[in-house]
Amino acid sequence: MYRDHTKVVQIGDRKIGGGNPILIQSMTNTRTEDVEGTVKQILALEAAGCEIIRCTVPTIEAARAVKEIKKQIHIPLVADIHFDYKMAIAAMENGADKIRINPGNIGGKEKIKAVVDTAKERNIPIRVGVNSGSLEKELVKKYGGVTAEGLVESALDKVKIIENLGYDNLVISIKSSDVMMCVKAHELLAEQTSYPLHVGITEAGTLYSGNIKSAVGLGIILYQGIGDTIRVSLTGDPVEEIKSAKRILKTLNLRKGGVEVVSCPTCGRTQIDLIGLANQVETMVQEFPLDIKVAVMGCVVNGPGEAKEADIGIAGGKGEGLLIKKGEIVRKVPEDQLLSVLRQELENWK
Repeated sequence: MYRDHTKVVQIGDRKIGGGNPILIQSMTNTRTEDVEGTVKQILALEAAGCEIIRCTVPTIEAARAVKEIKKQIHIPLVADIHFDYKMAIAAMENGADKIRINPGNIGGKEKIKAVVDTAKERNIPIRVGVNSGSLEKELVKKYGGVTAEGLVESALDKVKIIENLGYDNLVISIKSSDVMMCVKAHELLAEQTSYPLHVGITEAGTLYSGNIKSAVGLGIILYQGIGDTIRVSLTGDPVEEIKSAKRILKTLNLRKGGVEVVSCPTCGRTQIDLIGLANQVETMVQEFPLDIKVAVMGCVVNGPGEAKEADIGIAGGKGEGLLIKKGEIVRKVPEDQLLSVLRQELENWK
């Protein structure tokens, strides 16, 4: 697969590429200058499973804040730079583990060289980012619009600029809010480069639409062996991005660990608040570092059979339910104790 043969890039104490595990990223939505607020959000993201965090660095105050933020977090920090090359240099001088730039919007060759020279001195990787919304006019004209081919050409042109300055500690990202364009662009790019790829569907949208677009796009791309690190971009609490990314990777068997919850879609036989119960279970199981499948079923008729592939399950009935293990009924449980009984079983799971 592509990801088994990409270049290994070290970001802080983590590695991507070369068959290393696909790492999950997110981005803070606090003001980076607000050290306390930014650290608080990053620690919450760490607890959810974030492995690399990106912060915007639009001001010199934000660049200086990077040093203080780094002291209080436990994952690599990427500085997101737009337009001002001085911010890229300042962020690296203050301890950024990686920078994200678009060489096309931070100035001429001398400014790009100044950034690359600083990165080279400190061996800091550069993520070269290209977005469909900012594709160069000449490439739009060449390809008759914004296309996957144009995105790839733009990205490789930017990479060439940095390579010509004698540096190849690079990660590439090409993003679009058009899911199928994004898929095609990654397919084309993976055939033409060995640099590790950061994959995401940009401006994906709200929790509902963004999750669907990200699951479809990332699912297709990752299943082909493309992608070394990912971000699910959602409009909302970035912790939700981590939950979604973990689920996408687990669904594709690209990551182990974490409790998987399966539940039936409800039908006329359902006599309990299955929707509420399933949501409570999904929240509760996040506390447990177990690699098991938990089933939440809506009736005691088909529940045991439908839950037979789960390690443990509960099935609800009117006034009472069942505790199930590997499809076998263990015992009856009062309806209002189903959640607490399940928690107890998980606490004692071996």
